[in-house]
Amino acid sequence: MPDHNDFIHSEEFLRQLMRRQLRLSVACAATFGGGLLALPLFNYFAPDLMATRVGGFTLSWLILGILFFPFVWVISYTFIRRSLSLEKQEAEDALKHNREA
Repeated sequence: MPDHNDFIHSEEFLRQLMRRQLRLSVACAATFGGGLLALPLFNYFAPDLMATRVGGFTLSWLILGILFFPFVWVISYTFIRRSLSLEKQEAEDALKHNREA
C-alpha cells in the first residue's frame, strides 16, 4: 500500500511526467513532419537541385529511398534516450522529494 505522502505515486508526479513526455513526443513528431514536408517543398522550389545526381541517384530519390531511414532512426533513438532520461530524472526528483518530506 503506497504511503499518502509518497510523491512518486501522486497525481502531481504523473502529470509532470506526462507533460514532459508529451513535449518530447510533439518535438519528435514535428521534426519528422518537417522532414517529410521538406522533400516535396524542395522538389517544388528547387527542382534543379533535387535533380542533381549523387551516387547514381537523383538527390530526391537518394533522400527518399536511402537517407530517410537513418533520419527516422535518429528521431526514434533520440526519443527513446530522452524518454528514459526524463523518467530517470523524474524518479530521482521523486525520491529526493520523498526524503525531504
